[in-house]
Amino acid sequence: MYQEFTDEQRRLLLNLSQYYAAYIDAERERHRTSDFPLHWKTVSGRDYLYEIIDSRGNAKSKGPRSSKTEALHQAWHDAKLRGDNARTLLVEIGRMYRAMRLGSISGEVAAILREADRRELLGNSLIVVGTNAMPAYEVEAQHRIGTGLDETQDFDMAWIGHLTFAGTAPSPHSGDPFWRMLKAVDSTYTVNTERNFQARNAKAYEVELLVAPSRAASMCKTDKPVPMPLPEQEWLLNGRFVDHVICARDGSAARIVAPDPRWFALHKLWMSDQEKRPALKRPKDRKQGLRLLDSIARHMPHYALDDTFAAELPDELRRYFDDWRQNSGATPPPPPAW
Repeated sequence: MYQEFTDEQRRLLLNLSQYYAAYIDAERERHRTSDFPLHWKTVSGRDYLYEIIDSRGNAKSKGPRSSKTEALHQAWHDAKLRGDNARTLLVEIGRMYRAMRLGSISGEVAAILREADRRELLGNSLIVVGTNAMPAYEVEAQHRIGTGLDETQDFDMAWIGHLTFAGTAPSPHSGDPFWRMLKAVDSTYTVNTERNFQARNAKAYEVELLVAPSRAASMCKTDKPVPMPLPEQEWLLNGRFVDHVICARDGSAARIVAPDPRWFALHKLWMSDQEKRPALKRPKDRKQGLRLLDSIARHMPHYALDDTFAAELPDELRRYFDDWRQNSGATPPPPPAW
């Protein structure tokens, strides 16, 4: 069930994290400067800086050539060059990642995560709360947890707080940061009118936005989709988040910020017993929860599964933890040799 990462896999993951950090820093700088390409255009013998806002060549002037517009042009192109260089390195890393069969996510999920990260939403306002978190837990454990448990046909994210950008926090009563982010990835996303916490694109890929009641008021009122506050989402705000860079099945890189694995695992076990949960998903929930708890006990000693942690648990989760400890043993066995 468990397979320890090799030294080669660990080196690859370190390089992946380094190259992705360089890439996303460049993308953020470019985003702050302009979301569109910047080029000079001569009009009536004078140079003007223009944003090329669409593929048809429509443009918007940023003003005549000056020290300010020259600095803007230089900053955008410097950031683009750094991002392009880092992207080239990430393409090669992605090929090796797939060859090593490390845990992965879909290309659709990776695209959303990169855009959320570029806009500085990921980890500040949004986290990954569904099955797509599993590859990040494997990197945290430095072990494969179980093949087939990271496969999913949808994507669950949770809103965790105010959007912060460039040192400012907008009013929760205006703006639509999640929806603008999602539409930037794929303009075909629309809200499911029957389940207004869910969006679908033209390929029927589904994205669901969830929120804990304590964080619901921080959402912008005009944002979409519109999640129903779920009390169980409060559990996933506890502990220490994991934060790792992984690759998608198309080889592209993305960063995952996900809940504390202990709370995630127990939440999964709780979900497996909920009648409102689709019956076909509940066995997988249980397997994920149990295997993740076993992996934490064996390979994540920094996430203690002790009496102090048990004392933090609400009654709804405590029984799952007690059952697991009783069946696995209070002192976990050493990891198997591979």
